[in-house]
Amino acid sequence: MSASAMSPIALFLQADIVVKAVMAGLILASLWTWTIIVGHALRIRRLGRESDRFETDFWKAEDIDKFHEARGKADIPAAKIFSAGIGEWRRSTAGARTDKEGTRSRLAAIMHSTVGEQIDRLAARLNILATVGSVAPFVGLFGTVWGIMRSFSDIAGANNTSLAVVAPGIAEALFATALGLFAAIPAVIAYNRMSYGLNRMEASLQRFADGFYATLSRELEHEG
Repeated sequence: MSASAMSPIALFLQADIVVKAVMAGLILASLWTWTIIVGHALRIRRLGRESDRFETDFWKAEDIDKFHEARGKADIPAAKIFSAGIGEWRRSTAGARTDKEGTRSRLAAIMHSTVGEQIDRLAARLNILATVGSVAPFVGLFGTVWGIMRSFSDIAGANNTSLAVVAPGIAEALFATALGLFAAIPAVIAYNRMSYGLNRMEASLQRFADGFYATLSRELEHEG
């Protein structure tokens, strides 16, 4: 068997329809995975930077209402938490009398809920990485098993056990396994890294929410 016949393209073209379908599916899964990895990594990094900048500017602000008018509508996690807290604060203190304990409870609930909502929104496509990482090796293994079965069938049909008869099917089988690992390994690594990054962002947002809650709670003490 020549070296050119062992190239990835040749192995794909020589494979039967089942193994070709497996290989094509794994290649598409790998491309989809890398699209998610690159896009999601850039998005998380950008939102993390912008949220950090928002928090820094917030703690420097002297007037919360003016800051809300200027920055409250930004489409970043910290701004969403800030707007949710301000919105609940205004609703709870709009009446003649303010239920302080009820207001505190609602503020804590709405901001905690908003933190979870923002993290869930960012993690929405990570399940795809987890699925590819867990399923791709087994899809590749299916291609491997099918290729080996084809090799045994060729041996029986040719009544010949030489390597020239067995090699093509085995090479295709091993290539399917390699494609499965090629799709799965980056997906698993990216899923773990991004989950860690989202956990850090969640902790940072929760600290911001707690700090803002404390600020509003102190302000509540001055309410009549």
